[in-house]
Amino acid sequence: MVVALGATAARAVMRKALTINANRGRLIELADHRSAVITVHPSYLLRLLEDRDKRREFDGLVKDLRFAADAADKGP
Repeated sequence: MVVALGATAARAVMRKALTINANRGRLIELADHRSAVITVHPSYLLRLLEDRDKRREFDGLVKDLRFAADAADKGP
C-alpha cells in the first residue's frame, strides 16, 4: 500500500497529475499492481486559517489513513 501525502507525492507515484479531492477515499491501482491512496499532506493543515477547516481536513486525513490501513489489511 502506498499513501501519497499531497499532490507532489501523488504526481510522483502516479506519474501524472491527479487532484486530491477527486481521488480521495478510493484505491488506485499502480502499474506494479500495488494499491495507492491519495490524501492531503499534513503541512496543509498547518496553513489553514479557520479552526473548522483544520478540524474538517484533519478528520479527512485520519479517515484516509484508516481507509488505507484497512485496505492493506485485506490484502490483494
